[in-house]
Amino acid sequence: MLEICIMQEDFSQRNKKRERIILLVLGTLIALGPFSIDMYLPSFESIAKEFSITKAEVGFSLTSYFIGIGLGQLIYGPIMDKFGRKKPLLIGLVIYIISAVSCFYSPNLEWLVASRFFLALGAAAGMVAAKAVVRDVFPTNEVARAISFLMLIMGGAPIIAPTIGGIVLTYFTWHAIFVILAFFATMMFISVFKFLPESIDPDKSVELKFKKVASKYYGILTDKIFLTFSLAGSFTIGALFSYISNAPTMFMENYNLTETQFGWLFGMNAAGLIVGSQLNRVVLKRYTTFKVTLFISVILVVIGSLFMLNAFFSSNFYITLGLLFSMLFLLGFQNPNTTALSLYPFTKRAGRASALVGSMKMILGALASFVISKFTGVSLVPMAITIMICLVLSAFLLFRFQKKEKRALIIIGR
Repeated sequence: MLEICIMQEDFSQRNKKRERIILLVLGTLIALGPFSIDMYLPSFESIAKEFSITKAEVGFSLTSYFIGIGLGQLIYGPIMDKFGRKKPLLIGLVIYIISAVSCFYSPNLEWLVASRFFLALGAAAGMVAAKAVVRDVFPTNEVARAISFLMLIMGGAPIIAPTIGGIVLTYFTWHAIFVILAFFATMMFISVFKFLPESIDPDKSVELKFKKVASKYYGILTDKIFLTFSLAGSFTIGALFSYISNAPTMFMENYNLTETQFGWLFGMNAAGLIVGSQLNRVVLKRYTTFKVTLFISVILVVIGSLFMLNAFFSSNFYITLGLLFSMLFLLGFQNPNTTALSLYPFTKRAGRASALVGSMKMILGALASFVISKFTGVSLVPMAITIMICLVLSAFLLFRFQKKEKRALIIIGR
């Protein structure tokens, strides 16, 4: 009997160690996304000068990235359900490395915009795989906490990335940023190849014909739980990307910060995301995921209202900074929770469901980014209005679900 207990304890320890390794690999992998966005934000001015264009036009390379990461996730979803997670992920990393090199050699804006699109297609593989593997490996009640751990590493990227970008620009041209990204992706390729196990058996029955794929996605989209929480999460991401897209202009032009100062300040704001995501793990031990998500949505609307009032009447630097930090802190709760809730109904289709929720978030992020790029200027009002609309729509969906879907609430837990 004692031997059996010892064997069970050893097995449990090995299993925990395996889970920690998986989370570490997935966390660094999913960090490719924010690194690809945030590391080159301080270089907007340098790129604009080299190509003789405006910063707003450089923003199109950000929009193309959001579009690519949205479409890419839709492509990888069924592929990872059919062939497993690991092989498509490795192929995606190769696409990323080649695209980063292409960004390095960009002779004009059009080339950079196209290269950033393919860079996003490569990064999309990591975003789909990370959430799908978590859903494959961890028990349902542990998914939100596992995703919160991923957010710890992912949240660290926006702190480090702009700072690294600012330092690189001090000694090199903006092209060097993409050399670093290519090197980082190469390290990720090696770690995935060596340490990430295949989490599911390939399902050869999955069809990749367009009509079949579209039909499967439609089936996932019509699930009430998925639709509510994926849309609610997508709107909050739209608010986040409204800020990200406008951040270089807002801080470097409106408030006259240098590239290095912007890097540090952007990183400090992103620290709120880390703190929120880790506090979320603690809170989820006492309250259900849905209750936390609903409560945070109310506070986000209040913060959004204050931010809009500040934009209209003051645009005070310290008030703006404080409200943005608070918003990112709260999004540290919302992003993992809405993702976990949207994936709740799925097991075998976790790859496609993960892809669809990620794609929806990136598409709404691209739309918000595009809108902000059209209205970039000295006023914070367009960004504040966009953020407010996104946060109100997200809260509306959550409260509507609470009122109308009593049976579904019992399934996911009140």
